[in-house]
Amino acid sequence: MGHGSLLAYMMPSSSRCRPAKRLLHVLRGHRLEALYVCALTVGLRRGELLGLAWSDIDFDAGTLTVRQTVQRAEGRLQIVAPKTERSRRTVPVPAQTLALFRVHRRQQAADRVAAGERWQDHGLVFPSTVGTPRDPDHIDRTWHKIRAAAGLDWLRLHDLRHACATFLLVSGASPRTVMKVLGHSQIGLTMNTYAHVLPDIERAAVDEAAKHLFG
Repeated sequence: MGHGSLLAYMMPSSSRCRPAKRLLHVLRGHRLEALYVCALTVGLRRGELLGLAWSDIDFDAGTLTVRQTVQRAEGRLQIVAPKTERSRRTVPVPAQTLALFRVHRRQQAADRVAAGERWQDHGLVFPSTVGTPRDPDHIDRTWHKIRAAAGLDWLRLHDLRHACATFLLVSGASPRTVMKVLGHSQIGLTMNTYAHVLPDIERAAVDEAAKHLFG
């Protein structure tokens, strides 16, 4: 399904069955609920999610900072710096996502006790059950089960990032704000990627202005 279809299905005001809310319902209580909700609400890439550290989350300020990413190189998982300076960023996090982080932190504390001496502390938010970087393939396999349960077999994990950008734009965020949140290197990339969304946003803005003007 292309970005245009994604917009039609994921728009908050859609009169359809609102798959975004259905997805959130399926995710409720899942061990990785915080990861997938973070992808949807903050737009992090898969490697950025897996590289996120607890020290990168500022619960008081309600922000997180992308400082590192997990990738496979030479047959093993490595924690590396983001590829570009724009990818290294601090972004606001919704209160609902922060609440899920807190729940996840308590769950991780239990995992740590269960692992005992096997635990290897890398300070990661979404590590394996023994604290090491989590295999991205595991995230993909889990995602396939989640989307099937939600009846969204067409929805790729990366589409959550696109949905995040779409929600931001529809909610009135400027393309430059979306560029910063997603960590795009250039504003042109943001404009080109979401060009299909902009006419709908412009139409909605004009119609809303007319409502205020004419009552």
